Parts: sequence; C-alpha cells; structure tokens
Amino acid sequence: MLYRKRISDSELIRKLNSSGAVLIRGVKSCGKTESAKQLAGSILNIDKDKYVSVLLETAPQRLLLGETPRLIDNWQEQPKIWNYIRHEIDNRKQTAQFILTGSENPEENFGTGRFTTLNMQTMSWQEMGFSTGKISMKNLLEGTKIDIYDEPTDLEFIIEKIVIGGFPAMLEKNVNQAIDLNRAYIDLLSKANTSHVSDVKRPPVKVRNLLRSLARNTATMIDITNLAADIREKENVALSRPSIYKYLDALNRLMITEDQPAWNTHIRSSASLRKAPKRHFTDVSLAVAALEADEKSLLDKLNFTEYLFESLATHELRVYAQANDAKVYHYSDSSGLKADAIVQKYNGDWCAFEIKLGTGQIDEAAVNLKKFVSVLNGQKVNPPKSLNIITGTGVSYTRTDGINVISLASLGV
Repeated sequence: MLYRKRISDSELIRKLNSSGAVLIRGVKSCGKTESAKQLAGSILNIDKDKYVSVLLETAPQRLLLGETPRLIDNWQEQPKIWNYIRHEIDNRKQTAQFILTGSENPEENFGTGRFTTLNMQTMSWQEMGFSTGKISMKNLLEGTKIDIYDEPTDLEFIIEKIVIGGFPAMLEKNVNQAIDLNRAYIDLLSKANTSHVSDVKRPPVKVRNLLRSLARNTATMIDITNLAADIREKENVALSRPSIYKYLDALNRLMITEDQPAWNTHIRSSASLRKAPKRHFTDVSLAVAALEADEKSLLDKLNFTEYLFESLATHELRVYAQANDAKVYHYSDSSGLKADAIVQKYNGDWCAFEIKLGTGQIDEAAVNLKKFVSVLNGQKVNPPKSLNIITGTGVSYTRTDGINVISLASLGV
C-alpha cells in the first residue's frame, strides 16, 4: 500500500535537523513506523530481530551502526538501549542520527540537545481525504476571515467515520471490518498491554470495566470518584480509587487515553477556574469499541453521539494545532460557563471553539462564546484571533457577528 503523507512529516524533518535523535511517540498502530521509514537510512526492529537482546549485553554499539538516520523501532521492548543511544549522540556530535518509535511515554531523562519528541496522533480527516482543509488552523490563529462554502456532510457519514476511526489500517476497511478490528484492539489491550507498563497485574475484566466507563464519559471532566461510582452502578463491580488511578496512569503511558488540560487564564468574574482535564480516548473509535456500539446504536443515542463528535473534533484540533505550534485546552469555571476547546500558540495567540454535531445549537453556541470572552480579564489576556463553532452536518460560513461556523469536513492544517 502506498504511503499516505502525514501532517507531522514536516515536523519530523525539522526536528531531525535540530537534534541527534527524534522520539516519535503515539498509540500503537497510529503510523509511527511507516512515517519514520520514509526518512530512515537503516532500520533496527527491536521486537523482531532475535539477536538484539544478546548484542545488547555483549556489544551494544553494534546495534547502533548503520546508515543514518537509523530507525530504532519499538525501542521500549529493550529500554536499556536508550542510554546507549544518548552516549552515541554525545560521541558523534551530529544531528539526524536516530529515529526512535514507541507506544509508551518514556520515564528517562532526555538530556538537553540530544532528543526532540514528536507526538503522533491517529489520522485526521484531512489526511484521510474526508476534509477539504479549505479552512486552515493557521488562518484561524491569524484572524483571517473565512470565505468558502462547502457541501454539508450527512449525519450517517459522520457516525460511520466515528465508528471506523483514524488508524491507518482502517483506510481500506468497511465499517463492519473496522468494528471487528477495533473491538479486537480493546480486547488485546484489556488482556495484555497494561501489564507491560506496570508491575501491578491488572485483571482484564477490571481494565475493560474502566475502559467502558471512560467511553461512557468521553469528552467530560469526570473525576476518579465519579468513575468509581459509574463503574459500580453500570458494571456492578467495585473498583477502588487507588486502582483507578493506577489504571489511568497505565492507559496514559500507553497513550490509549489523552487528557485535554484546562486553560490557565485570567478572568474578572467572581467564579473560579476549574482545573480538571477532559477525558478522551486517543481515537474516538476506541470509545465506540469499548462499548461494543455500532452505527445504529449511535443513531439511536444522538445525545451520547454529540460527546463522541466533540471528542473527534478535539482530535482533529490537536493534529492541526500541533502543526501550528499550538496546543488544545478547554475552559470551565465554577459558574458553569464552558468553552469546548481553546487552541493556543506558544506565543500566546489563541482562538476558541464550540463543538456541535448539528446546526440547531449554533445560535446558543455563539452566545456562549461571546459570554466566555466577556469574563476574561482584558488587561492580562489578549483578545482571541477568532471565535469558531465546529459543526458536523452544517456548512462553513462567517456569521454577521464575526463568529465562524466551520464544518469539520472543511477544517485543516
């Protein structure tokens, strides 16, 4: 199968030219290895080459020999190799020597000037060809007026893509095949992967119960106490708070889940900022698979599907924001005022998003965005570059009040 270009490819090239090694990290099967192969001069498959463990104990430097940049695939299978790579970079004093791929967040100390990191998501709609990308995150962060009209997207199409997800292996699969594969992914995760990153053995049934609870509460700020209550009520199983904390840590290290942090800003309201993150699966299809849902069940429960769509849109924002040197946050305060997503660049420029599956709540979302901006302390917070409403089934246009309505099928990098 031909390689499908990824938005993060240009970031990989840039970071290779800046450091001795780049660590590409992302959930298993998101496409890390294929992206790395496009630039690699040679490859060491840690999890496939039988001689690796022997050489690591006897002649570790031989594992690092080869045309550069040398790809060290699945480095976490032999964590000792990390330090040898660090020392080799120090000795060579050159950039673009190694690319490492792994589906765990490392605990090692990188060391200044040796490593850069690239966080890789599953595929975005623009990468898969479902979005025209006519409305770019770059322009939204610059405040450029949008002036396009794309055809609306059917609800059934959106739900199908939520179920299938963005793993590269799903590109050529139909919805039934994707359901089978995504459920198998969850099943294998429940039985095996969490024990790989922790000394504590985790019973598969309890891992699955937590995954189902996280799926039911996707795109919410649910805390550990309420997760425990939800599992007790819906799964009829008791899972202690310390156990949930440890399970969540393992899932985060495996990058199965990815929290959306709260925006730390200044407000002039008497309300206080809430600091809890929103919880998401790294790909929304995993939430669907954890609940063993399908297209029909999501059509029957559109209130829940709204949350899944928000999670999908948040994933898209992460991909496009990263390419623009920005990160994705959310806003929530004690008065109940919320903003679904804040995209902020490292230089401070930012824009805000409300996310709605259909068009019926656009006016309400616009009112909410304006109220949100009104509570910010204008002496300490720069005004937003743009205010935006992402919709699933609507078209893209700019309202008379200046707020952009953006179809997810128009959004891009």
